[in-house]
Amino acid sequence: MNAILERVRADVAALPNRRHLVTSGRVTRFDGQILECDGFPVLVGAICQVETAGHDLAQAEVIGFRDGRNLLFLYDLDARVEIGARVSPIEIDNRIKVGPNLLGRVIDAQGNPLDTIGPLELDESWPLMGRPLNPLARKPVAKPLDVGVRVVNALLTVGRGQRVGIIAGSGVGKSVLLAMMTRFSEADVIVMALIGERGREVGAMVEQVMQGDARRKVVVVAVPADRSALLRIRGAHRATAIAEYFRAQGKEVLLIMDSLTRVAHARREVGLALGEQPTAKGYPPSVVSLIPALVERSGTGLEGEGSITAFYTVLADGDDTTNDPVVDTARAILDGHIVLSRRQTQLGIYPAVDISASVSRVMSDITPPKQQAAAMRFRRLVSLYLENRDLMLMGGYQSGQDPDLDLAVSLWSNLTAFIKQAPNEPASFVDSQKGLIAMMGE
Repeated sequence: MNAILERVRADVAALPNRRHLVTSGRVTRFDGQILECDGFPVLVGAICQVETAGHDLAQAEVIGFRDGRNLLFLYDLDARVEIGARVSPIEIDNRIKVGPNLLGRVIDAQGNPLDTIGPLELDESWPLMGRPLNPLARKPVAKPLDVGVRVVNALLTVGRGQRVGIIAGSGVGKSVLLAMMTRFSEADVIVMALIGERGREVGAMVEQVMQGDARRKVVVVAVPADRSALLRIRGAHRATAIAEYFRAQGKEVLLIMDSLTRVAHARREVGLALGEQPTAKGYPPSVVSLIPALVERSGTGLEGEGSITAFYTVLADGDDTTNDPVVDTARAILDGHIVLSRRQTQLGIYPAVDISASVSRVMSDITPPKQQAAAMRFRRLVSLYLENRDLMLMGGYQSGQDPDLDLAVSLWSNLTAFIKQAPNEPASFVDSQKGLIAMMGE
């Protein structure tokens, strides 16, 4: 592709009337972060540089066209752009640099290193928006992935190439669970996208995951909350493109995106700025189309390739997991979801996984019948206890009225001990499976 672009540039430069070709424009309108400029040949997604009042150069991305003019969205929130400022393209092919040297590094949405290790030396490229795959040519999800978390391995088994949502409110241990998966997972490569998080949390998460031997297989794409909405979207696409590149190399990739909701919020900002009509809870239609387009890029690859097992965190405002459009859209397209419960945290159970509200849609295809039966019994006992806990505390239940509830009460300490896991304590898939089957007597 690069060679083709170089030949095109050379052919254009050799044209006798090249002085009449328009290769830049002037700003004709500026409204917030959206600016219009004179039309010149450029593709949607191309990056342009814009002159500012301080003689610095700001960057903007082409997002569309209107009445023969180009529409651009500024990356720099405080850029001092004036009417008449020159706009010229700097990146037109919408490809990103990739390579093995990304491992162990922290980069931003534009591929610039955020760590202090030095410049990146990357010799390969990959389409930012990915390469379409024939769904019939993709391999099936056939093997479990050991994520190192006992409750997930045993009760919500994740398959290689599965896409899972982690639905949670604020302050219920989401970041701790993600850090555990990053450190303990048996994946070959881990790509973590921190999109729209607070700067302090980005630093804390990077410090947690970039420890010991694990850092040699981790790539972090960090785009904090104070960055432009388009940079947050671009960061999500860049992380996914990096995961796709390693999948094509035959690697088993774990993609963690925290959070899908913040990507949707960024798309809402852009959509509303372009004049889209808000629909459910203020989200324009482009948000609904963005989520499946992003999620479907992960999953299993073609024959001879690896897979991308993906975890997308979805924020539930006010712990509402039923009436949020992003939650509904994500739950419909994903292959399962893990719900983190505030009630569990109040009981001191971490990870705070709500067993009864969580589901893995591929577990029945990748686990033996004994584990499935034990998991169903475990879930039933936990649900029975939590549903009747308040009644028992008030003295409204007498032992002997319900044998299953009596069993749940007698086993409650064992059940909670099985779910609980310290952040620095890995639990293998085999040990988790055997422990569950032994406890449930299957």
